[in-house]
Amino acid sequence: MEIRLAADLQPDSIVDGEGIRTVLWTQGCPHACPGCHNPDTHDFNGGALVDVDYIIDELKTIKNQDGITLSGGDPMCQPEACLEIARAAHELGLNVWCYTGFTYEKLILNPKAKKLLEEVDILVDGKFKIEEKSLDLYFRGSRNQRIIDVKKSLEEERVVLVEKYIEDKNYSNKYEKPRYMF
Repeated sequence: MEIRLAADLQPDSIVDGEGIRTVLWTQGCPHACPGCHNPDTHDFNGGALVDVDYIIDELKTIKNQDGITLSGGDPMCQPEACLEIARAAHELGLNVWCYTGFTYEKLILNPKAKKLLEEVDILVDGKFKIEEKSLDLYFRGSRNQRIIDVKKSLEEERVVLVEKYIEDKNYSNKYEKPRYMF
């Protein structure tokens, strides 16, 4: 099986999910969100076709990673290939995050996407909306996007958000504001 990728695997990311992660950048996205930070991944004919087994073999060689992140583009546009990679990641003891412009509610209605969801631990869903952009959010670009605990959501048959990421980052509560003396 092949997958269309925008770039090689990117290890050691600390911004694409919790912990130290390897990011898989899929190619192809139907959303084309204005202000997207990765517009080169939108073209479904761009990037390169890569054998899924090659990706899995590469994951086996990467050390000191907490998990993988499926990003792009939109990984849900290649659910079968991403499913194989997510399964292999779990077998390697890695957790799986996935970013998508689709909503969880829409994905569970699609049998192939739902199969992939069953192998995803955390889903960041929803299109990026530039009018809701904020740099004070954990692991997402706009306020409309949600960070979902997929296992709990599937079990409870409702969206369950990851509590610790619901609020904006609030540095004023963590650090005393500097006092300047002139």
